[in-house]
Amino acid sequence: MLIIGIAGGTGSGKTTVVNQIINELQHDEVDVIYQDSYYQDTSHLSFEDRTKINFDHPKSIDFDLLVDHLKVLKSGQSIEQPVYSFKEHNRTNETITTQPRKVMIVEGILIFTHPDIRKMFDIKIFVHADSDERLMRRLKRDINERGRDLDEVINRYKSTLKPMHQQFIEPTKEYADIIIPNNRFNTVAIDIVQTIIKERLV
Repeated sequence: MLIIGIAGGTGSGKTTVVNQIINELQHDEVDVIYQDSYYQDTSHLSFEDRTKINFDHPKSIDFDLLVDHLKVLKSGQSIEQPVYSFKEHNRTNETITTQPRKVMIVEGILIFTHPDIRKMFDIKIFVHADSDERLMRRLKRDINERGRDLDEVINRYKSTLKPMHQQFIEPTKEYADIIIPNNRFNTVAIDIVQTIIKERLV
């Protein structure tokens, strides 16, 4: 099993890169695990208290569970991947059965901050985008898909997203094997990644 970690700031275009990689592979050979599915269970907190959580800090992620699930997949067994609700700021009662594949992609902003998970990645990719561009993408996504209002997104960006990015996410670039600038010129980097994957799968 080839495990690929794809990190980068919020709104950097990680999902786009994931999709570009998947589109070149047969879909029965690859699957994706999302860091966002592994936010800590906050059922013991009220909704109001959950809205105050700093979801851009490494402590917000249940890395122990993610590590365990990657080990289970690597051993050839399936896992029950949690399902997270951004509107409720909590995991749901549902899970997604995830089967082991030849290629497992793990995507998330904080995945390179945890040493045990970093060691499990055969390829580490960091997707880089301009901070203004990332903010615009985050605004569109949170308002259109996650039920946030404009003031809420901007305030969260200033209070947590930007400082957390500078403290925890940007420094993890040094762990990356490949840094992909997410713009229209990134086709060469994607081609290199796809070539590496195909060679490993032979």
